[in-house]
Amino acid sequence: MALVDAFTTDPLSGNAAGVLPDADGLSAEQCRAIARELAVSETAFVSSSTDADRQVRFFTPTQEVDLCGHATIAAHAYLLDQGELSAGSHSLATAVGVLDIDVEADGTVWMTQETPTVEQREIGYDWLADALGTEPSTMQDVGAEIPVARASTGLPVLVVPINFLGSLGGLEPNAGAIRALSEEHDVAGIYAFTFDTLSTDSTAHGRFFAPAVGIDEDPVTGTASGACAAYFHAAGATAFDDPPAELTFEQGDFLDRAGRVRVCVDTDDSGSTRVRVGGQAVTAVEGSITIPDDGVDDIIEA
Repeated sequence: MALVDAFTTDPLSGNAAGVLPDADGLSAEQCRAIARELAVSETAFVSSSTDADRQVRFFTPTQEVDLCGHATIAAHAYLLDQGELSAGSHSLATAVGVLDIDVEADGTVWMTQETPTVEQREIGYDWLADALGTEPSTMQDVGAEIPVARASTGLPVLVVPINFLGSLGGLEPNAGAIRALSEEHDVAGIYAFTFDTLSTDSTAHGRFFAPAVGIDEDPVTGTASGACAAYFHAAGATAFDDPPAELTFEQGDFLDRAGRVRVCVDTDDSGSTRVRVGGQAVTAVEGSITIPDDGVDDIIEA
């Protein structure tokens, strides 16, 4: 078992993921109990697969989720460090299908995500402001050019533009309201972003709130960054006359867990949009964990 910090090379920054490198035979209940014990946003359970080089399941402390970018990066970086895989191309079976993973010699891991979907959503700014704990004006001006959208590259999110970095940092999210919005629009949470960045080399600065899946705020989110990059490239939802081939997303700075997500958007051989999320990772904690017997953690409901 390991805790691996993704989208950073500095321990105790970026986004921590649990990694169980040999999860063959574990039930969903056992995985959920382990994820709850590790108490990070997601834990990756790696096992053998007949359809790919390996399989992974992702669990938050409360439930299983279909896809997690930072835990995918963390798992492959850890397996590389352990000598369990080598640099090169790999395949990964997930709940959304078999994905391509490319591992570079320097430890950078690239994850090709699911074919993106982007749909504009008409949501009142008063409702969004209540959910995010801000004023409608922080979204209205920028939203006139860049509308709110539901975007997905495997994990759907609501993408919400914010005017300035100060406004983004000043958000006071209402978990109940975000949960209600998430359920109504069938998304994992809200990814709020601004083009007002800390570095001139960065594309956007984001924050991701996902109480509907047991995560009040995720420090650095690969799947949400990929979805946002797809959103930028979608017709009618781009802030660029000519979107760059590679984008950099800042996240985690307001939680003292700074990380940087690289995203490449291009076209595959079939002409479909392809989104690749990349980054490095560093192992912060390594050890063993006692696996609970299957079923011993059942909760009795009255």
